[in-house]
Amino acid sequence: MFLFAALILFGVFGANVALGAFGNAAFLTGVGEMLLLLAAVVTFVVATLRSEAARKRGK
Repeated sequence: MFLFAALILFGVFGANVALGAFGNAAFLTGVGEMLLLLAAVVTFVVATLRSEAARKRGK
């Protein structure tokens, strides 16, 4: 679930960057981009840590 959330957040970030670069229609400010990228990274790290914990419990 966290990995899917990270994928969605990274996708939104990528879409914002692409729209800003090619169409001058970015929908987030610089601070918004930073917070979105921070949220994506945090959810990715949570997903990774949960996966590692589940793998260690299984051994």
